[in-house]
Amino acid sequence: METNHFLVADCVFLFWTYLPFIPHKPMKTVILFVFFNCFFSTVAFSEASLEKPIKIAMAGLSHGHSGWIFQNHFQGDFNLVGVFETDTALINEFIDRYKLQKDLFYTDLTKMLDDQKPDGLLAFGPISEHLSVVQAAAPRGIHVMVEKPLAINMEQAQEMKKLAEENKIQLLTNFETSWYPSTMKSIQIGSQGNENFGQLRKAVFHHGHKGPKEIGVGPEFLNWLTDPEQNGGGALVDFGCYGANIMTTLTHGVEPISVTAVTQTHKPEIYPLVEDEATIIVTYPNAQAIIQGSWNWPFDRKDMEIYGERGYVIAADKNTMKFRYADSGKEKTVLVSQEETGVYVNPFAYFVEVISGKIQPEPFGLYSLENNMMVVRILDAAKKSAATGKTVYFE
Repeated sequence: METNHFLVADCVFLFWTYLPFIPHKPMKTVILFVFFNCFFSTVAFSEASLEKPIKIAMAGLSHGHSGWIFQNHFQGDFNLVGVFETDTALINEFIDRYKLQKDLFYTDLTKMLDDQKPDGLLAFGPISEHLSVVQAAAPRGIHVMVEKPLAINMEQAQEMKKLAEENKIQLLTNFETSWYPSTMKSIQIGSQGNENFGQLRKAVFHHGHKGPKEIGVGPEFLNWLTDPEQNGGGALVDFGCYGANIMTTLTHGVEPISVTAVTQTHKPEIYPLVEDEATIIVTYPNAQAIIQGSWNWPFDRKDMEIYGERGYVIAADKNTMKFRYADSGKEKTVLVSQEETGVYVNPFAYFVEVISGKIQPEPFGLYSLENNMMVVRILDAAKKSAATGKTVYFE
């Protein structure tokens, strides 16, 4: 236990100097009480002063999720010390919207990192810029969390992985579904040999919405989200990554046998450069995943169905789940909570605890680097399959 030794010494000196001159025993008792209160308060104060909040910085504001960290329910034991963004109009928009100080913002990433020396860096720009973010952060020993998916292609993903390993930093990927109690409960049932559920056989994932323009994302987000050079694709990348991520956790990182994908563009007048519809079939030695990512759903969807030998689990939304097992015959609907599952509902709190060493990402866990390297492999194979009309086999 480290304490402020000067303050403790002062307490001890005062106690032993003046106690013999106190004539009344009750007064000595009071002084004794005051001494110990002083001592333990000093220890507690010193301990608290050693627990400095983790310093977090941001790279980019153009992603539609970049506003999360300024919202009250995403606060935690960290200090946001800097935000990098080159779009000054976007900076001013955030300053006005969230009542932020102008000196929080930088237009030079390396200057921000050198000035503020953050412990962790969040990437909220185009996926094509994730590599440059890691190139800037990793040599400085700064941990990184990027928005999903990890990288635009396997070439960039491999370079990011190399930088992370050489510089001994954590490189995590954030998916909104990682914070869902229903996702965690589904994984606990589907991947841990639940007797009622049995061996995992099939999973069907539905992720997406009406379309980014249709739901009103900002122009700064729409511009790169619909650019194959900056996003890597359209709906296939934007929403196909969710199912690949969850399935990799469910299978404990088992390598797929093959990937087959079909893509379409139903709204070429809105999305002339990328697909707005994608279906990906991923085959495994003992299971199959059907991943449906779409900008054509009639409403927002982030739900999934997981089938085992003796039952199924349906995660209808982040809290609602349906179960049916062979021995019961009837479907049961329940609500699952954060407390029940132990899931982190704040991704920044998760990042901070990883940085501080309080937790370690589980092997092939949703945030983990090895999981998200596999996600990029699956997406790359899906893009190749859709382009050639052929099944792509993993070697």
